[in-house]
Amino acid sequence: MTLEQQIQEAIKEAMKAKDTVALSANRAIKGEILLFKTSEGGSKEVTDGDILKMVQKLIKQRKEAAEQFSAAGRQELADNELAEAAALEKYLPKQLSVEEVTVKIQEIIAQTGATSLKDMGKVMGIANKALAGLSDGRTISGIVKQLLG
Repeated sequence: MTLEQQIQEAIKEAMKAKDTVALSANRAIKGEILLFKTSEGGSKEVTDGDILKMVQKLIKQRKEAAEQFSAAGRQELADNELAEAAALEKYLPKQLSVEEVTVKIQEIIAQTGATSLKDMGKVMGIANKALAGLSDGRTISGIVKQLLG
């Protein structure tokens, strides 16, 4: 069963269970998939990798929105955004710890022969591909800067 089919099934289950948070989160993914399929430059086929990128983007949006709601004193809205982010996270593979990401990036630095921050772009390109779905870009970037700086 593809990730797209799993999402469609999750929408049905959330409707039956009257789980509004899960329903909203899954519909957001479904909307992103439809936008991807119908966009001018987009292909008609969506891969699981494409869906994982969409899910990561949606989780990031939800967490940023929650921070803004919290800062504005709207905790009930922030809690809802965080609940949706948690519902979306079930589609991501298990996230690597900071230590595991650091080890992988050290291997990439050794492979590329990077020695300074000038080589950060080269390392980031390889690291983002190697760690796609396993860690977020902000964590990867911070570790690369720390190791090359």
